[in-house]
Amino acid sequence: EVQLVESGGGLVQPGGSLRLSCAASGFTFSSYAMSWVRRAPGKGLEWEWVSTIGRGVGSTSYADSVKGRFTISRDNAKNTLYLQMNNLKPEDTAVYYCAQTSQNYWGKGTLVTVSS
Repeated sequence: EVQLVESGGGLVQPGGSLRLSCAASGFTFSSYAMSWVRRAPGKGLEWEWVSTIGRGVGSTSYADSVKGRFTISRDNAKNTLYLQMNNLKPEDTAVYYCAQTSQNYWGKGTLVTVSS
């Protein structure tokens, strides 16, 4: 059974930091690119792609809205995906999902709330 389990969300003040994790199982994690996608509350079904990391170490891409503030990484030995989020803004408030889109696997998400 494929599982993607996100953790690390919570309430943080503007300018603060959080590190999200996504534990993967049930597929060969190291063979696939992985992504973070978010959906903000009150925006209905609108999804926003955040970042993607390639199979190997080094190939990363980011949405303009998070570039320079967020860093995606992975540990293939631990089957875990990360998202380091710095200088958080209220507009970053959303449920964050990790996804392996090649086979359409998605986690259930973790809520990040940025508010003073």
